[in-house]
Amino acid sequence: MSVRDDSTDISEDVVPSANASAEAAGDDVSICDVPPTRVHDFSDLVSAAGAVAIAVLVMLASVYLTGISSGVESDVHHAGTAVGWLVELPLSLLQQVVTVLVVGSVLVQLLIAREWVQAIVSIVSMFLGYGLAGGLSLVIDLFGSDQLVTALDSTGVLGHGPLLPDMFAGLAAFLTAAGPHRLRGTVKWGWNSLFSLAILLVVISIDPIAGVAVALASGRLIGLLVRFAMGTQNKGAWGMQIVQSMSSIGLDVSELIRQEGIHGPAGAKRPSLVDDLAPLSRIYKAKTRDGDTYIVSVRDEQTRTVGYLSQLWQWLRLASGVDLRTDRSMSATTHHHVDLLLTLRNIGLETPEVYGRAEVGESSIVVFAGTHPCSPVDWNEVDDDDLTSVMEYLGTANARGITHRAITPMSFARSASGRLVLAGWQNGDDASSAANVAIDRIQLLTALSCRTSIARVIACAERCWGRQALVALVPFVQNVAIPQETKADEFWSRQTMRELRGGLSALAPAEEAEALPQVTLSRFNARSVIMIALIIVAVVVVFTQLNMHEVITAVSRANPWMAALGYLFGLLSWVGSAVALYVYVDRDRCHPSGVLAVQAASGFTTISMPAGVGPAFVMLQYLRKSGYRNSAATAITSAIIVIQAIAITSLLLVIGVFTGRNSLSGMIPTNTLVTVIGLAAAVVSLVMIIPFTRRLVLDKVMPVVLSYARQLVDLLSQPRRLAIATLGWLFQTSMLGMSFWASLMAFGQYTNPLETVFIYVLTNTLASAVPTPGGLGAIEAALTLGFTSVGIPSAVALSSTMLFRLLTYWLRIPIGGMAMKWMNSHDLL
Repeated sequence: MSVRDDSTDISEDVVPSANASAEAAGDDVSICDVPPTRVHDFSDLVSAAGAVAIAVLVMLASVYLTGISSGVESDVHHAGTAVGWLVELPLSLLQQVVTVLVVGSVLVQLLIAREWVQAIVSIVSMFLGYGLAGGLSLVIDLFGSDQLVTALDSTGVLGHGPLLPDMFAGLAAFLTAAGPHRLRGTVKWGWNSLFSLAILLVVISIDPIAGVAVALASGRLIGLLVRFAMGTQNKGAWGMQIVQSMSSIGLDVSELIRQEGIHGPAGAKRPSLVDDLAPLSRIYKAKTRDGDTYIVSVRDEQTRTVGYLSQLWQWLRLASGVDLRTDRSMSATTHHHVDLLLTLRNIGLETPEVYGRAEVGESSIVVFAGTHPCSPVDWNEVDDDDLTSVMEYLGTANARGITHRAITPMSFARSASGRLVLAGWQNGDDASSAANVAIDRIQLLTALSCRTSIARVIACAERCWGRQALVALVPFVQNVAIPQETKADEFWSRQTMRELRGGLSALAPAEEAEALPQVTLSRFNARSVIMIALIIVAVVVVFTQLNMHEVITAVSRANPWMAALGYLFGLLSWVGSAVALYVYVDRDRCHPSGVLAVQAASGFTTISMPAGVGPAFVMLQYLRKSGYRNSAATAITSAIIVIQAIAITSLLLVIGVFTGRNSLSGMIPTNTLVTVIGLAAAVVSLVMIIPFTRRLVLDKVMPVVLSYARQLVDLLSQPRRLAIATLGWLFQTSMLGMSFWASLMAFGQYTNPLETVFIYVLTNTLASAVPTPGGLGAIEAALTLGFTSVGIPSAVALSSTMLFRLLTYWLRIPIGGMAMKWMNSHDLL
């Protein structure tokens, strides 16, 4: 037997090396391997972040959810009355006994296993756990609120020690650093003993639940950080263990030679084609007594965390219509990988030939027949036939519902027959959706575009898949569909995606390109982020701005029939604004129900946007979703706003003339108006005087403004539509004014309806200029002041304003939320 040790730094607390294993097996197997090194498991950092989150959540709950936390603790203490005799136990002695037994038993097991480093690390972690509990107790005692200190205080009964029960922090740090409980029985029983003691002390009211939870989380944090920094013992299969596992699948190995992988002096972390680009694998070449040669790929469970988190991140980023795999263990990963390779080979595609799979310890082993089934690609020798060949390769797999799901520039390889093929199917899956197939093809085109010209790639794809198939891919050309490895390629740029989209779009006729559907691949796109922000702001506004006491007081004294009439007027106002929009849209693009839903949804956006901005945003998004280009949608939206301004101004002038009111000139003094106009003219002149800004305006801004202005003038120069839209806005404004009139009538205050509409429109228009969500505060103050100034008693004006805002603002929010949800479900927003 010959064994070579290539390791230059061998720790004493590792599993028996390949040398020892081979000697134990006999002299008939030649093994060339390196001893395992300590592994820095990324899952330790993830668990550490979880421990911090638990500690923070517990402390926040202790301060802000006092009812729930105190109720839970009260229930636990009530249950403890059944075992009140436990209070008579010598608790200090019990804690000492548990501490000594736990620490002693774990250290004995570590020392027997000759894991000297692990024993020292565990002891140091225990001391750090005690120190962190003491330091955290001091910080909370000095800077924490009285409520938090009371919730965490564990000194109430015993009368000594730090604020947090440091015993739990120290033992939690010790057991965590000693290693995973699945590998050591004493660690498992140590955790059971610690939890049992914690439950006992909480039940008999010695320690609070919050204090124990924070102490355990603190100790867990220290232990995980120390364990990650020092590394943990690799429990995977090495040397003779691999040989023995191969015998379980019918291979009598005579020679095992380490090739490359994540361990050893080579430190090669780059995936290899010999095992189909399996990441973080250890690769061996094995020879059997029959003279056959095999490639052995060994993947350890401790390297799985990064891959699993990557899958979870993709699941979070991509929308629900895109299928994704989430393998929870290395065994599931390799099992899925092998199944997919066998399926591909079964349909006639060239892949590495899988001989079998085995499991041993913390490792999953895949054995491939042959030595080098695939070789790297020399892109200088790749011709159009090669590009078409790899596209046909993917097309054959897609036709059977199989998708790769992670095609990057590194995924291409030359098969044994010389064909350009795809490698790295470990993230692939079968029974794939149409969206997954489209994403696969976009990834392939993008990866190829990083190695050759985009025009060449598109020409080959058209020859292989057809023009219609490529046009259907245009909506899927999105950055979220591209793997990070492709984006990290030296030949990748954002221009790549733009050129690819432009090249594919050029294949479609202009009218067909306009009609392409919108596809949402990203779960966190701009629309979803805006929706979440709107909901958060809405909740905050409702709970912070809505004074329920004042609203209830005002409503309780109002005439319910007049209040109902005011609410009806408010709902009818949507009809007017809907008519103004409907008259400017094409009938084949927009349905009346969608146009009406836009008005209702606008009521929801006003919670988080200034008055006027929210409705314009919803209208613009609706027009875009209805097939209008950005310039056309913007022109229609602007035309609606201009017509609204014309209608409001006309209404103010007409009613002011017929009623004799001069409130307009009184509220907006002539001097102020002239000053504003003068300042605006001065700013424009200053901009045009400076050469740089003048060129910028003339070269960049003016062409866009003129193009937009031409469309706007075209819309406003249609008399029939202009008249109908103006009447719609007049009806909308009048209905809101009548809603305020009904609110005044609800409190027995009779006023002239025309005068009421006039005062409402004027004050509401001025207050809406204040950039607060929905004009909150400004509209209430302006309406109250405006109607008080014309003789309405201040108490009646305030109560009527509160009732009016309840009817036309707060009560319309739920309807607006449902309308927005309906529009989202019908892809109208």
